[in-house]
Amino acid sequence: MLYIVTTTGRCNLKCRYCGGSFREDIVPYDVRYDIDALSHIINRDADATVVYYGGEPLLNSEFIRRLNSRIKDKRIGIQTNGTLVRNFDEDFWNAFDFALLSVDGREEINDLNRGRGVYRKVIESAGYLKSFGIETIARMTVTEYTDIYEDVMHLYGLGLFDRIHWQLDVVWDGRWDLLKFAESSYLPGLRRLMKEFMHNASRGDIMGIVPFLGILSAYYFEPYTHYPCGAGQGSITVNTDGRVLACPIAAEYTWNNLGNLYNFRRISSPDCSGCEYFRYCGGRCLFSYMERYWGEEGFREICEVTRRTVDIVLENVKDLDELIGRGTIKREDLRYDPLKDSTEVIP
Repeated sequence: MLYIVTTTGRCNLKCRYCGGSFREDIVPYDVRYDIDALSHIINRDADATVVYYGGEPLLNSEFIRRLNSRIKDKRIGIQTNGTLVRNFDEDFWNAFDFALLSVDGREEINDLNRGRGVYRKVIESAGYLKSFGIETIARMTVTEYTDIYEDVMHLYGLGLFDRIHWQLDVVWDGRWDLLKFAESSYLPGLRRLMKEFMHNASRGDIMGIVPFLGILSAYYFEPYTHYPCGAGQGSITVNTDGRVLACPIAAEYTWNNLGNLYNFRRISSPDCSGCEYFRYCGGRCLFSYMERYWGEEGFREICEVTRRTVDIVLENVKDLDELIGRGTIKREDLRYDPLKDSTEVIP
């Protein structure tokens, strides 16, 4: 199980597409439940991964220290905006295996979304964490200003990130022309990026591009039967008020409330079984599926971009089979479990 542990609803940034902190009555700014109850549940789970979430989780570092001291031999990570990382020394970071850092690509794109000077802080933080042997994952938000090829390749070229993951700025933000962006920029950029992925694979190097790896893993190994992030089945969120949630960003919705640490339920999988792409996307996103914030037409547009994304990746399977057959790469190199990294796979 993946345990997403929210440490606070407060954030020190106010990104353009996010709005900053949660309302305190929805995600309290301090933890209001028995930490020993949570640590007991985690320690009983032989395959537990723990990732700290916010707000900005480092704003409640004392809680992180307390829980880390109580859990043993688990994979531990954090999703952070990267601005406070250097406030903590090696002793603090030694407990961590991986960190997801919010960064949207090139400096001008990132700082347009997140604020002037944020890019440089995040890049410094990535280098700092790498110096302690921590796996780093760039967590991008893709907006209409993104050039997916240029921004991903920029981050990849820094040599600071083991994997790169992105989410489209859809559903939780205001409506914009996704299909126009997809046709003119995003999908052509994905094709260029996939070509780069294949070029590297031909040399025996598998790029850590999470959406590509996630789709290929579903093809070569186990298909998705639920949202790839695991929301409400393979993953739960522990809110600061003690509620157990399926999805960390939807704390105000009753459908998202699974119970508490002593008694919580699992949610059902989306009713997408009739779609040939379901095995690769798993329904994409619980929040998107439940809320349809962009309406049915917007929901279908997002599905169309998802299908086109899957097609772009799977068009290369024959060439990958040849590389596997020649021993250039191993089939196992294409296995990816998003629950080990707290990623969503499908943008």
